[in-house]
Amino acid sequence: MNKSGTPILIVDDHPLFRSALCQALSDKVSGDFIQADTFDKAISILEQNNDIELVLLDLNLPGVVGLNGLVAIRAQFPGVLVAIVSANEAHKTVQGALALGACGYIPKSSSLETLHYAISQILDGEIWVPEELAESVEGDLDPQTAALAHNIAQLTPHQLQVLNYISAGLLNKQIAYELQISESTVKQHVSAVLRKLQVINRTQAGILFKQLMSAEQDADSDEVTA
Repeated sequence: MNKSGTPILIVDDHPLFRSALCQALSDKVSGDFIQADTFDKAISILEQNNDIELVLLDLNLPGVVGLNGLVAIRAQFPGVLVAIVSANEAHKTVQGALALGACGYIPKSSSLETLHYAISQILDGEIWVPEELAESVEGDLDPQTAALAHNIAQLTPHQLQVLNYISAGLLNKQIAYELQISESTVKQHVSAVLRKLQVINRTQAGILFKQLMSAEQDADSDEVTA
């Protein structure tokens, strides 16, 4: 369990849900609750609060698409736990979130008891997924996705940031500007990313990364065509 007074950041653009979540957790989880309604505000709060232990992150937020928010927080604040709290229960979305470093995936439809238990488990160092999703998510994980998840897990925070920018189409000079590092350092990170992902160029790296990043959109498309 988190230390008394340690803040938990709730990031969701629906004020009623944020308030309800704070109220539901306040009796069971020790610590303060900080709220953010946009991704940019969440980043600003994290920059100003080094003692935040856990972020409860919605996938659909102003200023961020799908799993990009998870990747950005994991890259910039690797010591902070990030759990997804979402109405999307598609298996591909859950797979992508866990592969990209989420410490849990909590459906918004969860009961209060389940919510309390999930966060307790996460704060105790466990990776939590509801039982009804856990078996199917594990079973659906194809070898290619599993290998990609393993390789991405080997990246350092800076390398993950660089990969995120590569997938967005930025050049080395632009990445250097965004990260405030030299272009030669960016080139070193790019080389390390290509080696760890076992690809020969940055285009391949970007495509592979987007396969995980687009998990939510792919899942929605599958539901429409089913």
